[in-house]
Amino acid sequence: MDRKMLCGAGAAAGSLLFATTAFAQEAAEAAAAVPNPGNNAWMMTSTLLVLLMIIPGLALFYGGLTRSKTMLSTMTQIGATAALAMLIWVMWGYSLAFGDTTYEGTLGLFISGGSYFLSGTDASSTAATFTDEVISKYVFISFQMTFAAITAALILGATAERLKFNALMLFVPIWLTIVYFPIAHMVWAGGGLLFEDGALDFAGGTVVHINAGVSGLILAYLLGKRRGFPHEPMPPHSLTLTMVGTGLLWVGWFGFNAGSALEADGSAGLAMINTFVATAAGALAWMVIERMAGHKGSALGFCSGVIAGLVAVTPAAGNSGPFGAILLGIVASAVCYFFVAKVKGKFGYDDSLDAFGIHGVGGIVGAIGTAVVYQPFLGGPGDGSVGLGAQLGIQTFSVVVTIVWATAGTLIAAFVVKALVGLRVSEEVELSGLDIGEHGERAYND
Repeated sequence: MDRKMLCGAGAAAGSLLFATTAFAQEAAEAAAAVPNPGNNAWMMTSTLLVLLMIIPGLALFYGGLTRSKTMLSTMTQIGATAALAMLIWVMWGYSLAFGDTTYEGTLGLFISGGSYFLSGTDASSTAATFTDEVISKYVFISFQMTFAAITAALILGATAERLKFNALMLFVPIWLTIVYFPIAHMVWAGGGLLFEDGALDFAGGTVVHINAGVSGLILAYLLGKRRGFPHEPMPPHSLTLTMVGTGLLWVGWFGFNAGSALEADGSAGLAMINTFVATAAGALAWMVIERMAGHKGSALGFCSGVIAGLVAVTPAAGNSGPFGAILLGIVASAVCYFFVAKVKGKFGYDDSLDAFGIHGVGGIVGAIGTAVVYQPFLGGPGDGSVGLGAQLGIQTFSVVVTIVWATAGTLIAAFVVKALVGLRVSEEVELSGLDIGEHGERAYND
């Protein structure tokens, strides 16, 4: 065989080797892009658990806390808000928060773009997790959709018994677009302002709880107090239903927190145990504080402490060790109790069901406290590369940005709605109850 033939054979062999290697690499990449069935199944389960938190969990929790004449209206507002948020999410919400296109410059710090109406997404599309794994993109979109839905619904704890239904249906799309979607992008999306700053928010201390709590407080001020508040007694009409709702919220919160790991891995396990112990600590702490204040430990106190512990551990779920989570639950319960029992009365705002007092305040405690419990000296998963002082600064900045953004956006949305249809029901409807006045139904018939 002459030199020319040898060169030709070598070139052919080299081409074949290159082609084989390239094919193997493409095959490996294709295999890596297939969702892990276990992770995918866990995320589908987590998504349904978050839905459980909304209906029936939050609906029963808030509904039981209202007077009987507004039970159905409270539950209907929560259900309709969640349904509307889901439709908005797939039309343009997902795109603004997590879209495939990242805008250059300042705009990209606040929103994403592209993929409106989920264009370009099909059953084979995948979304990356925190490792090299992927899950179905439809599953990720659905999971984040439930977060948007419950955040909007949480606001209703501050506006119960006086907000018009048609005003709510107009407020929700505006608020989601100018408040929730940008904050979700800032905190959770690559290129987002707070994400790039290094803010720690595992499952929504800022995005969900501070956002909803502050927005609810602004709306409560704009709506004004319920007629007769605070002089007339307005006790919960069914603490039994509130207790049932509390249990459903606690169960569903495992999807909320452990699901935010995006995989069925050790991080999800850490979030799971933290969701147990922080909540237990918060529930008992609230009842102890009631006793120390000269009252009996109450069922309502237990339920309030459960929610305070859950809210506080949300940003720290995968960013804390179990004993740090216990500490966070106790501190949050004490601070929330002070705001509910003392601050609300002093300032005279009518946060009907304490959406701000528990979700807003608990979210602030949890978001800032995450910087502490993240540190390895408290058993947190931090590696010490970011010191406590620096992380406290980052967390505080994220809290301030969320408060300012939620306040400004809620004011804009509320004033638009007020100008178009008004915010508050008439005196006649409020006196007869929103069940009859707004929906023509009663929760209970004699």
